[in-house]
Amino acid sequence: MDGIVANRKIDPVLVVRSPITGRVTARNAAPGLLAQPGTAPAPYTLSDISTMWMLANVAETDFQFLRLGAAVDVTVKAYPARLFRGAIVNIGAAVDPTTHRVVVRSEVSDRKHELRPGMFATFVIRTGQAVRSPAVPLNGVVRESDGTMTVWVTTDRRRLVKRTVTVGLEQEGFDQILEGLEPGELVATDRALFLDNALTEASR
Repeated sequence: MDGIVANRKIDPVLVVRSPITGRVTARNAAPGLLAQPGTAPAPYTLSDISTMWMLANVAETDFQFLRLGAAVDVTVKAYPARLFRGAIVNIGAAVDPTTHRVVVRSEVSDRKHELRPGMFATFVIRTGQAVRSPAVPLNGVVRESDGTMTVWVTTDRRRLVKRTVTVGLEQEGFDQILEGLEPGELVATDRALFLDNALTEASR
């Protein structure tokens, strides 16, 4: 503008430089558009895409393990061999009454600009250090009417003994066993519920 005033000449091309580096993600400019500060929509929208947002729907049963700043590992189908790392920056204040899930937003580093908005992603939220403990397939754990959890234990694969256990995390089709079962013990993992019902009927 100072050049126009000084030279009394209007250049047909006016270069307006962006104050940030990024990618044009929206264009509303057209010949003849009157652009003024604060007038919506902006002629161009420029976004810094070096960091992307990932929105994850996390089951409400896992809500207690979520923490701001927790590390997140992300994979997408477009790059199955690539691992993108990020961190939780926001945890939803409400649970969806239909899905019983809470929305968790993470910032994911994408320096090479490989990710695109709308991509389907698979994520792992690291809530602590990895631990080793006994685990039983979900079908092998029975919830009793009083809320306790039980498994059927065997030493000879013929006789079964019912035992109360304390269940921890559920992951990849297994229930973590915190108390009541030692590593290496054998349990019934198929039709455990039918065994429990049979015992109830026999006791009547």
